[in-house]
Amino acid sequence: MPDYEIEKIDDYRWKLPKKDGMRVPAILYASEDMLPAILSDDAPQQAKNVAHLPGIVKASLAMPDIHWGYGFPIGGVAAFDPDDGVISPGGVGYDINCGVRLMASKLTVDDLDRNRRERLVDHLFRLVPTGVGSSGAMQVGKGELRRVLQRGAEWAVNSGYGSAADLDVIEENGRVDGADPDAVSARARERGLDQIGTLGSGNHFLEVGYVSKILDEHAARVMGLDKGTVTVIIHSGSRGFGYQVCDDALSDMDKAMKKYNIQLPDRQLACTPIDSPEGRKYIGGMRAAINYAFANRQVMAHNTRRAFENALDLSPREHGLFTVYEVAHNIAKFEEHTVNGSKREVCVHRKGATRALPAGHPLVPGRYQKVGQPVLIPGDMGRYSYVLVGTERAMEETFGSTCHGAGRKMSRRQARKTAGHRNVTAELANEGIIVRGESDRTVREEIPEAYKDVAGVVEAVEGAGISQAVAQLRPLGVIKG
Repeated sequence: MPDYEIEKIDDYRWKLPKKDGMRVPAILYASEDMLPAILSDDAPQQAKNVAHLPGIVKASLAMPDIHWGYGFPIGGVAAFDPDDGVISPGGVGYDINCGVRLMASKLTVDDLDRNRRERLVDHLFRLVPTGVGSSGAMQVGKGELRRVLQRGAEWAVNSGYGSAADLDVIEENGRVDGADPDAVSARARERGLDQIGTLGSGNHFLEVGYVSKILDEHAARVMGLDKGTVTVIIHSGSRGFGYQVCDDALSDMDKAMKKYNIQLPDRQLACTPIDSPEGRKYIGGMRAAINYAFANRQVMAHNTRRAFENALDLSPREHGLFTVYEVAHNIAKFEEHTVNGSKREVCVHRKGATRALPAGHPLVPGRYQKVGQPVLIPGDMGRYSYVLVGTERAMEETFGSTCHGAGRKMSRRQARKTAGHRNVTAELANEGIIVRGESDRTVREEIPEAYKDVAGVVEAVEGAGISQAVAQLRPLGVIKG
């Protein structure tokens, strides 16, 4: 285990002091019980490495779901001065705008007996393609792809996939300005032509579940979440398109760092000044990938509604599936925050972390103004997930950020080794959870034991005051990539 110098701030905050070229300290958010496992990984060293980046302000932050990633740790948050700071593709990730949408319905868990549940999951498995390189939900031409990259979920709604009511409750209303399709390689565009409406692989999933516990009656009521309500979680991102945008930018920036005299402890943190040709190109391409991911989830949400109608013989009015909220996990955005007592614009990188804005913030949708922005924290396919809201303390401390999930505690290889030849699908079926996956291998990679208990992660962010729990959700059926 690496020997970290660490200082306890309080029960949920730990400081790795500024030293050896770090420009700011690193702050870990975790309970004391979680700390040994976190420190046994390389991820805290990655948080320290991030603190070396030019123009970083305040601190390199790590959420309690922290684990090793490419460049930044997954669960990492850092903000940079727009004039003196850098943009780093490793601080956003390969799956640009990987994110989560929560939907809720008029149905209750009692409406889904075992047979109806199996029919529904089978229909979802057919209508929402999964797996590496998955395609087939729809294909667009090159001109139409350009519109997708510029308009995001708005393009999908205008093309008949969902309604404007969905856009009102998506982060950034499902579209960011400044997307530049011309900043994207031909290979990226080629990969994007046939993957809209697909789940992908890895930890991506579509889950049918229900509200098992209400933890904040008022906020849950505002969100339309009653105990027993049937819900849907969609977790996916920008697919091969976003991967290629990231890969191309990392190659460009790795070559360019000498030009800007940037020296770092880890080449995976390749970066360039925000206002440089390479920086501007990546930002334009990243924004195109952000919009691609918003469109992708919007089409999957539409096809989820179709599955409810076809499998359960229900009209849209009868199932009533509506979007509660959608958050982004892997993203860099220019936002206004208070730094050293004054408000200023900074470029916030969130890598496996999500926005958590408080009640009254101008970017919180009108229906949530009095409770705060919904925060969606998925767990694993055998236990539970959580809905929370953002807080003022998150704005003060973490650039309005919180954790994004349970966080892995095993690599995929370790998970497969642990699972051995177990029939994980049958095990979960015995617990009433219907699972469909591209292969037994992909299901074994995502065994519940591969993840931290998300209840502990939620306890840590609540204890730190950067999010407040609203409801717990439990799975009924899961589609894995």
